[in-house]
Amino acid sequence: MHETPSHKSSEPPRVAVIGAGAMGSIFGAACIDAGADTVFVDVSAPLVERLQERGLVIVGPDGEREVPVRATTDPHSVGVVDLILFLVKCYQTESAARLAKTLVGPETIVTSLQNGWGNGEVLGHFFPDEQIVVGVTYDSGTVLEPGRIAHNYKGTTFIGPYAGESLDDARWIADLLAPAGLGVVATPTIRAAIWEKLVMTASTLPTSALTGLTSGALGEPGPMLDLVDGLALETLETARAAGYELEAAEQLEKIRLALVGEGKGSMLQDVEAGRQTEIAVINGAVVREAEARAVDVPLNRAMVALVEGYERAHGFA
Repeated sequence: MHETPSHKSSEPPRVAVIGAGAMGSIFGAACIDAGADTVFVDVSAPLVERLQERGLVIVGPDGEREVPVRATTDPHSVGVVDLILFLVKCYQTESAARLAKTLVGPETIVTSLQNGWGNGEVLGHFFPDEQIVVGVTYDSGTVLEPGRIAHNYKGTTFIGPYAGESLDDARWIADLLAPAGLGVVATPTIRAAIWEKLVMTASTLPTSALTGLTSGALGEPGPMLDLVDGLALETLETARAAGYELEAAEQLEKIRLALVGEGKGSMLQDVEAGRQTEIAVINGAVVREAEARAVDVPLNRAMVALVEGYERAHGFA
């Protein structure tokens, strides 16, 4: 039976961050700031070497700071940890889970803070459901160069149990990260929170990726903002059909408040970097859930077709 984290004896707690991209770096640095014994695990040998030699640089509104880190490509060298954070792209989740199996013991908390809907299900194929915590974060970051990350916005992170009702694991994570200044909230309604984030990402990420518009430009009144609204309303209808009651006016207002400044969404960053996007777990997830409930979502289907077509045309599908 899975013990609650309050019974852990590891001091300081041992944390493994899978993926040293923008969000992995931000949360990994926060774990280090909070005093956790933290190691980054990434398949990129050049990135790991860079992190080992020069550390991590986090650039924020108040300037930049250097964070000495440990990093490895070999999880077998780490051993079992108390907490593992998956912050890889969705299409890397399965291979990352296989790679990370040696890090997970009977008391390890396995956590996904990844974009989209369905990452918990993938992790559930490899680890016990009761050890999995899922969540969404409204923090945002950009890779300026390998090992140098802009922490563009500090938002709230919501986490909760993938299965069951116990909030013990989620609260342990929130307590762990509190000294680092990240706002982490443990909630029993985490699936509704994931859908709430999906409303925003399904409407803003593909539209930005396909046009190259920054957040502020996408939020200007006109046909693009109308398209954003249309995508959001389709996703909301799907969420309601799935049993998650989200209020339309409130969600549209949250999207407008987020569409400011010169920030670039993760999907636009992917396109500009010439790498595969996460369209499959964002608009693709909306389409799959909608089809299962006989909800018509033509705009979301169009986003999937356009982004996947762009990926094929540019050779990074």
